[in-house]
Amino acid sequence: MAASITYRLRLLFCLNKRRPEFTSSWARMFCSSSALSQFDRVGFIGLGNMGSRMANNLIKAGYSVVVHDVNHDAMKKFSEQGILTKNSPIEVAEASDAVITMLPSSAHVMDVYTGPKGMLSSGSLIRSRLFIDSSTIDPQTSRHLSASVSNSNLTGSEGQQISMLDAPVSGGVLSAETGSLTFMVDRKKLTCRQNLCFSQWGKTSFTVVVQEMTAKICNNLAMAVSMLGVSEAYALGQSLGIEATTLTNIFNSSSARSWSSDTYNPVPGVMDGVPASRDYEGGFATKLMAKDLNLAAVSAKQVGATSPMTFLAEEIFSQVCSEGHGTKDFSCVFRHYFSGKDQI
Repeated sequence: MAASITYRLRLLFCLNKRRPEFTSSWARMFCSSSALSQFDRVGFIGLGNMGSRMANNLIKAGYSVVVHDVNHDAMKKFSEQGILTKNSPIEVAEASDAVITMLPSSAHVMDVYTGPKGMLSSGSLIRSRLFIDSSTIDPQTSRHLSASVSNSNLTGSEGQQISMLDAPVSGGVLSAETGSLTFMVDRKKLTCRQNLCFSQWGKTSFTVVVQEMTAKICNNLAMAVSMLGVSEAYALGQSLGIEATTLTNIFNSSSARSWSSDTYNPVPGVMDGVPASRDYEGGFATKLMAKDLNLAAVSAKQVGATSPMTFLAEEIFSQVCSEGHGTKDFSCVFRHYFSGKDQI
């Protein structure tokens, strides 16, 4: 099963204008044009800020893509480009060789897979041979979903059991746009030592030896706490008379340097191309960060971990949501929690 999963993933993600260099002839064969034909059509479910950009990268790479989203306006943007759209997840699975899901919550994921019109609802035979979930959900739901797929009676178009892979991502909307996402995949499910080549979506891929969703939750916890720390420091510096641009130069050439300061700066007017430069629109929604922090908090309680920053971060982002900023990028805590000022 592991060999089959690896083989199919390489077939799916190795098509690119700039084909990656592999160290063995075995790995190179997965990028052959004859092998790629085995994934004639790729389904994509979930066309939000992340999913729409990931799907577009597949389209740009030359894949035939079929999409679905509960938001008909999101689907309309694709149909206007001539992309096939479907009205339910099962219709996507019946029309695709592989399906990728990128959804906002555990409930959405379970509905797409196991709901009345979910991908597991057809009975016995569908076209798809591989499901990949890149959503951020709690580890318990992830395990339950994998068991549901394994225990289903579904078989793919070639008669084999459907394969399921968790592949949560990191990098946010900017990386989804530029195709530089990092993917977290359980190394135990792979059979070769090279990292997976997710070349349509990511310049790099990351394999981990622990549960994928646990790694993703911990990653987002660290990201949230970092953004809070950097935002607080900027706001304090402004109150003491230091401009954010000055602090940025100091941070980025000293021990305070972080992704939140040098790549995703939260202060409007400091950096172009980030959500802060466009009124915090188009990024990773604060309500999604609050959701991920809730997953971290629940997990911490379950294992009795000492996690004060987890609960404080959850409280702060939840407060920002309750004040009406849930759809803004999570870096808006600089303005809406710490009362930080724009850099003029």
